Amino acid sequence: MITSDFVASLRAAAPYVHAHNGRVFVIAFGGEVAERADFERLIYDVALLQSLGVKLVLVHGARPQIERQIAQLGLVSRFESGQRVTDRPALDCVKAAVGALRLEIEARLSTSLASTPMGGARIRVAGGNWVTARPVGIRNGIDHQYTGEVRRVDAEAIRRELDADRIALISPVGYSPTGEIFNLRSEYLATAVATALKADKLIFVVGSDPDDWKLADGTGDAGQLTVAEAGLLLAGPTLEAQDRAYLDAALEASKSGVTRVHLLGAELDGALLRELYTLDGAGLMLYSDADYESTRPATIDDVGGVLALIAPLEAAGILVPRSREQLELEIGQFFVMVRDGIVIACAALITYPDGRMGELACVAVHADYQSGGRAASLLARIENEARRLGLTALFALTTHTPHWFIEHGFVQGAVEDLPNDRRRFYNWQRNSMVLVKAL
Repeated sequence: MITSDFVASLRAAAPYVHAHNGRVFVIAFGGEVAERADFERLIYDVALLQSLGVKLVLVHGARPQIERQIAQLGLVSRFESGQRVTDRPALDCVKAAVGALRLEIEARLSTSLASTPMGGARIRVAGGNWVTARPVGIRNGIDHQYTGEVRRVDAEAIRRELDADRIALISPVGYSPTGEIFNLRSEYLATAVATALKADKLIFVVGSDPDDWKLADGTGDAGQLTVAEAGLLLAGPTLEAQDRAYLDAALEASKSGVTRVHLLGAELDGALLRELYTLDGAGLMLYSDADYESTRPATIDDVGGVLALIAPLEAAGILVPRSREQLELEIGQFFVMVRDGIVIACAALITYPDGRMGELACVAVHADYQSGGRAASLLARIENEARRLGLTALFALTTHTPHWFIEHGFVQGAVEDLPNDRRRFYNWQRNSMVLVKAL
């Protein structure tokens, strides 16, 4: 039976479906994620993303698989500063482990049984010698031999595969112009690929829970980090070595122009879908631009978002109902607060130049964001705009929330205090309280 919650969730996801369609996402995961018993859940979600029109590049790691190959041959792994020293025997293990894992991932992506979430899917996977590498060389006196770093990514070739509706699968190896093979760290490979493609998102699926990553003093938003905060977290003592590598790669991607980098825990079922198709997501997002949550003048494109925001308040009698046509005519009077493209708060400034007054109207904040001071932030923006226009006072009419206005500097007034044009349209039946604030 389809419930109303399902319908509401599907409708809530619709803006993200539209926004992500045709976008390029690079999804990276380590070999430890591929070994999880529930790895197929991630594959199912990847298949769904492609069905929703996302252009996907998958970058996989293979560290535990390589370790197992080395152990089976009685060899000993060697690391220097967290990086593998890949000699010739170790390189043979890399090739065997990476090749086997790649085949396994391709097999999972080929599933199309009707009894699975991939029923009816016909996913095509592409690969190629798209990554040119060079040796890391000698670091701190140690020759890393066949351990490499990315020199160049053939973004044009990858884009051709994406445009042909194929998933590009990239393994953690690169090739030199002389035909040598180099072992690459998947985290930094993913960053190089996302940067070269100018990807819209880079997503790391990790073994830990990034929601728990905190600055040393315990502060930080559990849902997102700025580049500056990520730098502080990286410099602190709270992260494990592998988590530090992921965050370092994420930070490098952000500095290189990838505006959204997401870190998701593999434990949470559906983390990928929750992060991409819900307002608050399910992991940790690193963002390099100032527009993730911002306040700006509304445009005609915001009408739908404002209507959805104020509809519950109109139904409860808190706000006077507005038709879509009326809102389209008045949208130039609104300011909106937008979080990752979604309107989460709004307020309008209606000016009455004859009385040098402005009406603060239609103040609304999404129910999930009412404790973050956003209404006060909108009020401050409205006050600045009113002063810029030469107004000397703001007024508001309310039936439900007089205390909020009083807490923010308004005092109770009377209908006679309203500008003449507004006084003529005062709704005596509604009997709203008049509140006034001098600027």
